[in-house]
Amino acid sequence: MELLLPFAALLIFLVLGFPIAFSLGTAGIIGILSITGDVKVLMSMVGLVTFDAVASYILSAVPMFILMAFLISSGGLATDMYRAAYNWTSNIRGGVAIGTVFACGIFGAMSGASLAAASVMSEIAIPNMRRLGYSEVLTGGVVSIGATLDILIPPSILFVIYAIMTDTSVGKLLLAGVIPGITLGIFLIICILIWVSIRPQDAPRAERVAWSERWRSSYRIWPCILLIFIVIGLLYAGVATPTEVAGLGAFFAGLIGIMLRRLTWAGALQAFKGTVRISAMIFMILIGAYIFGYFMTLSGIPQKVIDAVYAMNLNRWVVIIAICVSYFIFSMFMDELPLMLIYLQITFPLILKLGFDPIWYGVVMAIMIMMGFVFPPVGLICFVVSAAGKMDLAKVYKGSSILIIAIVMTLVLLMIFPEIALWLPSTMK
Repeated sequence: MELLLPFAALLIFLVLGFPIAFSLGTAGIIGILSITGDVKVLMSMVGLVTFDAVASYILSAVPMFILMAFLISSGGLATDMYRAAYNWTSNIRGGVAIGTVFACGIFGAMSGASLAAASVMSEIAIPNMRRLGYSEVLTGGVVSIGATLDILIPPSILFVIYAIMTDTSVGKLLLAGVIPGITLGIFLIICILIWVSIRPQDAPRAERVAWSERWRSSYRIWPCILLIFIVIGLLYAGVATPTEVAGLGAFFAGLIGIMLRRLTWAGALQAFKGTVRISAMIFMILIGAYIFGYFMTLSGIPQKVIDAVYAMNLNRWVVIIAICVSYFIFSMFMDELPLMLIYLQITFPLILKLGFDPIWYGVVMAIMIMMGFVFPPVGLICFVVSAAGKMDLAKVYKGSSILIIAIVMTLVLLMIFPEIALWLPSTMK
């Protein structure tokens, strides 16, 4: 009974719409108190856990990556990326949608905040695709799925949080997402080409762009290439830590915006405000998750799960597939970050016991989160695309539900060939 009470409390809080950080923290406090029965012990544990949750040097990379994303948006670099991608791909059917995928991928290599990518790319790409006569179903689906590339391609805020929660190398995790991210982009392009071949009316041919304009727009994205080199190059070379890379990325994003005379005082202030707001939300959720995790440790639930699975004598691939399916089901009804934090408390010790690589599992978890971000009824990215692009939410859901095939194909390929995620980190200096 003492183990069921915290989970029941968590479910009730979430159903009633309480903040996620409050729900996790309060449910954890109820669990710790029900096990220890001592208020003094409870207060001591909560104080210690709260400090440990956020007093991490590595965690300072999170606000820096978020700030970098906001400064890129305020500095107009996202518009340059989209224009260059559009100019090079617009001459083929579905090319504007493919260009949007490229732009999302490049934006992902400079930021790491998928919701920010969804908002920025919706404001840039959707009006243009609507002007060219693209169907709203295809448009909404492309922008939604494309925005999830930020979760895999470094710098990824989610990988930083995963690394902190599991004591895994941040640098290797960030690099592990590169090849799966590129693979997803390729699968997404293939899905778009198949879509427009079946329904050409959803993607009319756009006007042909002159070669001179193509090269001119390509020249304008040199700041984007510079930022990508700074972020990925320094990580791979091992010259700087992920936290230092995040700080340098935010600094150069602001410096480039100033040099191009696009970053205004108002834009910078808005970027800092957005960074503080989102960082505070993430930190509060982490505190709540740590408190809940302490209850899980005291209760011995992870070990009981391991014992139960071993008693069933199941193949380890059956277990990992069951984890993915159950996660996908729960993601339909719960926000992704807290769900990941709860799932890690239960499944990560089991994953290690079964002999899976923690870095590989981090990429698998990231792909599962991507699916939850774009699948109804929650699908947070779909909400952002619908609001920012002034589109019917049902059409956005329909498009993302079709193109989610690209994410599923990436996950299957990663299951069959784990080296897709593990090769690049293994060559890291």
